[in-house]
This record gives sequence, structure tokens and C-alpha cells, in this order.
Amino acid sequence: MKHSKIGSVMTGEVVSARYGTPFKDVAKLLAEHRISGLPVIDTDEKVIGVISETDLLVREAQAPDPFQRPSRFRLPRMSPAARKTQVKATARTAGQLMSTPPVCVHADNTIVEGARLMAEHKVERLPVVDDEDRLVGIVTRRDLLQVFLRPDDGIRLEVIEQVLVRTLWLAPQTIKIDVQNGVVTLEGQLERRSEVPIALHMTREIDGVVAVVDKLTYRLDDSHLQPTDQALKGVADDWLRKL
Repeated sequence: MKHSKIGSVMTGEVVSARYGTPFKDVAKLLAEHRISGLPVIDTDEKVIGVISETDLLVREAQAPDPFQRPSRFRLPRMSPAARKTQVKATARTAGQLMSTPPVCVHADNTIVEGARLMAEHKVERLPVVDDEDRLVGIVTRRDLLQVFLRPDDGIRLEVIEQVLVRTLWLAPQTIKIDVQNGVVTLEGQLERRSEVPIALHMTREIDGVVAVVDKLTYRLDDSHLQPTDQALKGVADDWLRKL
């Protein structure tokens, strides 16, 4: 099954900063281009860090209150996280302000992989790099959401081709497939019970599918059989061993 790639939705013209870019110039770049973050690159165009609006706001949040009397007590030893925050609060350049290490993707990574990285690292954008870690683009959450704008007819055709024909070896008319706003309904009778979870799993994996409604039945209950039994043959058997 072919998934849409990061390269198909990324932005190729990237607003970036250098290690020595002054703090105010970074803020100006974000404001002028109406973006919430940007990558920091070195002289070889390699990504060395990422800056977000949150990083800039740390400076404002940590600024001393002019109306507050200074504390006479010695501050406790700071944790590594607190030290990083302190550095950003006094940052003068992009290199001091950026977060490291940068979380990046490649253009040939799938949109699903990109979305997982964003969720895992709780970031809103990912620099796209080549095999030598040079910056070639950037992808945002909004870019990844484009996959859900895929037309229902296109989703339906892929379910037929990838799930019914290529995996389950069924005629296209065997199962009724209805797609409304990305929600796929599978209705009909399959030959074996073990084919039901395969059909559901592979349909969910198709780009643009929001949810799958299961209205499938089966003629033969093969749940008591082992995958090596002669009763189980075909492409679907490989999926059975993976589920």
C-alpha cells in the first residue's frame, strides 16, 4: 500500500535563521512571514536547531519585574531544564534561543510517520532534510492535515484496489463500499472470519480515511485453525501472522 509522502505536502521555500542571527531579527522573520517557528541552519545548510514563538516568549516571561524587590536569598541549584530556560531568557542570537536536537524528517517519509513524530515530540513543524541533513523544506501540522481533504471517490477506489483485489483476492463487487466524508463503510459477506480484521485494518491504513464502519459478515469461522493449516492460503495469510 502506498502512502502519501512528506515531499508531496511540504513547503520548499523555507524561512530560516543562522546561528548568529540576532534575537530581534528572528522575531522580525516570524512576524513578517506570519509563521510560528523556523529552523536554524549552519553554513552547510544543515539543520542544527528549531525556534518557536514559545522560545521567544521565554525571554519576556523570565524578564524581572521592575516593581518587585530583589530577593536576598541565594537561588537553589538549577536543574538542566531550568538552566536551558535561563539561557533562552538571556538569549541574544538564534543559536542561544533554539531548541536542540532538531526533530527532522525526510521527503520520502510518509505523512503518517510525520504525524507520529509531531505527536511524540509535541511539535508543530518538522524541518525536511536530505540524506546529508541539509534543509530542503518544512512541513507543518496544517500540511499533514491535507491528506484528509482527499475526495471520497479516490478513497473508495483505493479500498477496492488495495484491500479487496490485491490483498483478499476478491472481485470488486464482492463487498459494498461506501465512503462519506472520509468514513468508510464495509458491508457484505467474506469467505472466512479471519479476513474481516484484515479488511478493517488495511482500510484504516489508507490515506484520508477518518473511520471505518464494520458491517462485514463471514461464511466460515476459521478462528480455530492455525495459520499453517492448509485451509489458509493466499496473500491474506501473511497479514494474519502480523495481526
